[in-house]
Amino acid sequence: MRKIEGKNPVIEALKSDAGLDTIYINKEMAESAAVKIAMLAKEKNVIVKYVDKQALARLSEGNRHQGVIAEALEYEYKEIEDIFKLANNKNEKPFILILDEITDVHNLGAIIRTAECCGAHGIIIPKHRAAGVNSVVAKTSAGAVEYLPVVRVTNINQTIEELKEKGLWIYGADMAGEKYIHEEKLDGAVGIVIGSEGKGISRLIKENCDSLIKIPMKGNVSSLNASCAASIIIYEVLRQRGIQ
Repeated sequence: MRKIEGKNPVIEALKSDAGLDTIYINKEMAESAAVKIAMLAKEKNVIVKYVDKQALARLSEGNRHQGVIAEALEYEYKEIEDIFKLANNKNEKPFILILDEITDVHNLGAIIRTAECCGAHGIIIPKHRAAGVNSVVAKTSAGAVEYLPVVRVTNINQTIEELKEKGLWIYGADMAGEKYIHEEKLDGAVGIVIGSEGKGISRLIKENCDSLIKIPMKGNVSSLNASCAASIIIYEVLRQRGIQ
């Protein structure tokens, strides 16, 4: 079982039918918040148990539960076709984030949150040497992980080739990019590769990108946190596509 911690992540998980089994609520939680969660749980036939804060502390994995923790089935990773199906249902050109060995769960959760908010259709992560979806990711994403397909693949390079065959243009985020993000056309079917926190995009994956793009920088620090860099590029894609 995986744990989903925090009021909003649990509420979003209930709304999205995330396969919750039991919800634990602090007996001392404000009545309005507890009632809202309990009512949603009843609609979804999810068991609710009221416990003291010591019990929640024992259950918590991140100690940021805000008085509510849900136990759910392990996250069910999606397939690439699920991403294309979501784009097709929205009548939009596919927009995918490809994460190359992001190991920090907070970065993964933050990227998922921004991507979902800005209309991306899916996230692709590697099975090895990278963070996976857990309770911290669910919490950091504020429930967005329940709406945005996350696909886990064995080989990122092979997956990029598959995406190219499906008509996507693949851009790698790199400080040595040929163009700034606002100079490149990002309003078509695109995949954006974001590198790891320490070494960026690996050489082979970088060579497999159609183009490398960079974020304008003016200060003395020459790089950004992975989730910050991803957010800036995601918003540039949204800007070019227009807010509808």
